[in-house]
Amino acid sequence: MGLQGWHLVIIVILALLLFGAPKLPGLARSVGQSLRIFKSEVRQMKDDDKNPEAAEETVEGKIVDPDRRENNA
Repeated sequence: MGLQGWHLVIIVILALLLFGAPKLPGLARSVGQSLRIFKSEVRQMKDDDKNPEAAEETVEGKIVDPDRRENNA
């Protein structure tokens, strides 16, 4: 039981009734942007899984005394 052509027509008509024609392009744009972000995050997670050494790298830094930093400003 897959989506047939008339199912799609009913969904489009319901979307027009619920959201109105002027709001649909903005809604479609935001859904597309959300999907692109989701895909890039999934791709990044897969890349991190393939390269575990990069995820375990440590970063060296200096400890800064907050009192000295405020006096120098």
